[in-house]
Parts: sequence; C-alpha cells; structure tokens
Amino acid sequence: MSETNEIEDSSAPLIEHLAELRTRLIRAVLAFLVGMIICFSFGSAILDFLLVPIENTMRNLGNNNPVMQYTAPQEYFFTLIRISMVGGFALAFPVIGYQLWRFVAPGLYRNERGAFLPFLVASPVLFLMGAAFAHLVVVPLAMTFFLGFADLPSFMAAMISGEEGAVESSGIDIVFNGKVNESLDITLKMIIAFGLCFQLPVLLTLMGKAGLASSRGLRATRKYAIVGILLVAALVTPPDVTTQLILFIVVYGLYEISIFLVAYVERQKDVAARKEGIIGEDESLFDVDDDDEEVAVDPMMQEFFEDDEDEKDNLK
Repeated sequence: MSETNEIEDSSAPLIEHLAELRTRLIRAVLAFLVGMIICFSFGSAILDFLLVPIENTMRNLGNNNPVMQYTAPQEYFFTLIRISMVGGFALAFPVIGYQLWRFVAPGLYRNERGAFLPFLVASPVLFLMGAAFAHLVVVPLAMTFFLGFADLPSFMAAMISGEEGAVESSGIDIVFNGKVNESLDITLKMIIAFGLCFQLPVLLTLMGKAGLASSRGLRATRKYAIVGILLVAALVTPPDVTTQLILFIVVYGLYEISIFLVAYVERQKDVAARKEGIIGEDESLFDVDDDDEEVAVDPMMQEFFEDDEDEKDNLK
C-alpha cells in the first residue's frame, strides 16, 4: 500500500501540471482566434497598408494607377486568411506571453522571475521594431530594386526628372501585373525575417544569464559573427548591395549591443558573488587564465598548435 500511495502522490503533481498546461493553451488559442477574427474584419485595410511600399514604387516609376490582381477565385480569400493569422498572433501575443508566464512562474525563484519578465516584455517590442524597419525601409528598397531593374530606363527617368518616359514608337512594353499573394509574400517574409533578427539581443542576453555565453567569448568570435551576418543579409534580402549593407549594419549593431548587455549581466553576477563572499573585491567569476585566453583567441587553430607540439616532441 505504501508503494501505491507513493506512486499516486508522485503522479498527482504531473496531472495538475498537465491540467494547468491545458488551461493555458486553451486561453492562448482563444486569444489567437479572437485576434484573427478582428484582423480578418479589417483584412482589406491591413492588406492596403502592407502593399503601400509596392504602391509607392509603382507610382514613382510612372504608373499613376497601380493595380494588383488575383488569378484564382479563392486567392484573395486565403490572402486575407494569411494576414489574419499573422495579425492575430501579433494581437494575441500579450495574452499568449502572459499565459506562458503564469505557467512557468510558479517554478521559478523570486529573483528568476524578476530576471525573466523584462525579456518577455522586450521580445515583442524588438520584434515590432524589426517589422517596422522592414516595412518602412527594406521593403521599399527591395521593390524599387526589382521593379526598377525590369524597367531601368523609366526608373532612371523618374529618378532624374520625376517625369514619365517618352512613348516609344517600336518595341514591346514590359509591364508589371503583380499578383496579390506573391507581392504580399515578399513583404511578410521581410517582416518576419527582420523581426527575428531583432531578437538577437534577447537571445544572447538570456544565454549570458544562463551561463551559455560570455562577453569575452562574443568578442573573440566577432569575426565569425560578421561572416554569419553577411550570409544572413545575402539570404534574406534581395540582390541589392544597399539593402544588404543596411541589414548588416543593423544586425551587427545589435550584436555589439548584445555584448554590452552580456557584460552588464556578468557585472551583476560579480556583485552578487562579492556580497556572498564567493570572490574578492578585485576578482571576477569570468576571469580567464592566460593559457585559456590564448586558446580563446582563435579556437579553430588549436588543433594545429597541438600538432606542432607533437612534432617537436618527436624530434627531441
């Protein structure tokens, strides 16, 4: 009987956690559905707002009556559904984040709750900043590049004189008949990509709090981060040097800000450790020995250094 009671007592907390998780998930899904319905009600206005960059680009290229088309009966409806899903998640994120917080908070200490809550607030703010940057800066540049590349003479004429190009007496005019879903796809991809890139400070600072990253390590791997950021800029932006350079500058700036934030977290940990008497006044939890620092300068070369030492030993 005692073993049976122990099993029942151990299973009770698990059942309570599962019931709590079910409640939080139901509330989060309901919030998402409500947000989706609200966005679907204003779907046409949201679509017009998302298509503003391409509209302005077409007008700048001489098209005084920009028109978008759809070629399937259900295409416009499902376009509004996509907009409603993205917008509904954005509207419901405060509720979803709150439900996540209420589920996780009971298992955290008081100081851990205070450390986690700012990131829960900063994450959606940074995502909105990245989305706004993409919609107001990157997407217009991308549309100007793609549409201007297809009609370069008209684009140059519009940039120089602001007037429409002359009517040609021969040749075939190449015009842009954009589809709603394909044009919207570029905008949504840019918004999501930049919103996720702007999460870099939150991610690295959380890793610093968990001890998975250090300011010294981030500084040592700065050159590899530059290469990675350049690759990301080449993948998520159009083949336009200006757009890629803007993304690189922004994300690299966020990387440097992340180093500063991780260093601030380390200083806070040092202050707490000094109060508890773990380290002295002139010591730090993140001090690195000289030998370790030499290896940290370029970890990719460590195996070559070891091979050279083995050869020297064999010669002796």
